Amino acid sequence: MYIGVDLGSRTVKMAVWDGERLVEHRIEPSGFEPHRQAEKMIADYRAKVVVATGYGRHLAAGHFADAVITEIKAHARGIFHEFPGCATIVDVGGQDSKVISLDAAGRVSNFQMNDKCAAGTGRFLEIMAASLAYTLEEFGRAALTADQEVLINSMCTVFAESEVISMKNRGIARDRIARAVHSSVADRLAGMLARLGHGDPVAFSGGVARNPCMVELLEKRLPRVLVPELPDITGALGAALHGTGI
Repeated sequence: MYIGVDLGSRTVKMAVWDGERLVEHRIEPSGFEPHRQAEKMIADYRAKVVVATGYGRHLAAGHFADAVITEIKAHARGIFHEFPGCATIVDVGGQDSKVISLDAAGRVSNFQMNDKCAAGTGRFLEIMAASLAYTLEEFGRAALTADQEVLINSMCTVFAESEVISMKNRGIARDRIARAVHSSVADRLAGMLARLGHGDPVAFSGGVARNPCMVELLEKRLPRVLVPELPDITGALGAALHGTGI
């Protein structure tokens, strides 16, 4: 067994690869000590190699991981396995968003990251959902139902939340506001892709790829968007696949 563990800012993801296929995966909250959470998750498996990625990868290396790999390389490996020939990746996680260009062999050729603020990340969507009294699951579905949207001018989380509160107080329907929030994130991601100079097709990974409105809005802005069946474990899968070569 080859195990990949993605120790993210919000969750810990585990992927178990038996040399031919994905046989198990799990997602748990990161908690205060994500490496302890990861140790519990892998405890029942006899792994040949454990590879860690994500924010907590170096902490994992000091406790249980045999090797570490960057998130950029892990997502590249995981997505290229799912979609051979994929040229570009959009990965939206809890605390950052990334766009990654791949060469014909699936190697990283270029990338950009937004990791300086919450704008355009899962955390941004989470805060906006709470402001509108939605759960995250409800948020994307509600945004899809809006027949019209309004414009959010700020991508700063604090100022965007102020705009949302102002819209609520003006009586604007919350599904329209929800749609506007999603559009602002999609615009930011499309802008990052344009600066990178993306190829086609684009794969969407990370937990935010489960949001149906985000997928729809990216599909409107890009020629073709591919979403893996398990987008939130892409990094963990890529780490496990990396382990097969160690």
